[in-house]
Amino acid sequence: MTAAIQRALGLGRPPRAAGRVGGGSINRCLRYETERGPVFVKLAGAPAMSMFEAEAAGLAALSQARAVRVPQVLACVADGDLALLILEWLELGPPTRAGDVLFGEQLARQHGHTERHFGWHRDNTLGTTPQHNAWCEDWIGFLRTRRFGPQLDLAERNGADGRVLDRGRRLCERLSAFFEGYRPQPSLLHGDLWAGNRAQARNGDPVVFDPAVYFGDREADIAMTRLFGGFGPDFYAAYHATWPLDAGAPARSTLYNLYHVLNHFNLFGGGYLRQARSMIDELLAQAGA
Repeated sequence: MTAAIQRALGLGRPPRAAGRVGGGSINRCLRYETERGPVFVKLAGAPAMSMFEAEAAGLAALSQARAVRVPQVLACVADGDLALLILEWLELGPPTRAGDVLFGEQLARQHGHTERHFGWHRDNTLGTTPQHNAWCEDWIGFLRTRRFGPQLDLAERNGADGRVLDRGRRLCERLSAFFEGYRPQPSLLHGDLWAGNRAQARNGDPVVFDPAVYFGDREADIAMTRLFGGFGPDFYAAYHATWPLDAGAPARSTLYNLYHVLNHFNLFGGGYLRQARSMIDELLAQAGA
């Protein structure tokens, strides 16, 4: 792998492994010292190359928005039986209230980058789950066919019980109940914005990584920040001060987070199916079904 990194970065001298980086649950992550400074290396088998390419494209899209900082992509290469995503090494510091405020403001500006339709120019992954992003003019249709439908189909293959599947598909037929009087814009989303995918650089800059980028309702990103916690009141206050959310956003938060809970069941199993069942029942009750 050392030779692969050297070739990918065009280094004169071989890099030196400097230890494993914790926090990832899917790919192996390492720090390497090079003649140009340290780099972050994400490593997997060659079949992961398309996943890394999509991640690199997502980081590039977020970078072009010039809002929230992301690590620079240095290389994304296949070398023999390996796939490598090599990123800028960022020195991270402790979170601060000022950083939370800045992150809220910057995320709102990122969401201000919009498209004509919902989706993205390529598919990507949420974890290792394929995420389908073919363009769609209608947000409700996008949710039904690109988000909940594929997750429910995968849940069926993974052994989810019939009640969850039947009620989940019934919910898909009732999605319009959550959008009466509300027409979301296709905003540039991180797509997997939980606390483990954001940090603060030592200079105070907020940083995000591991995206699952697409253009969708910005409420979906904000809902994800609430799913596992880790975002303080200063972040939300700064976001709302920059671009207030629709009054109906809290009612849609559970809907958007159901997608991620279904995905967690499909990736990890366990109690996520019970959580999904409870969320579906709650949502159907809200929809009057």
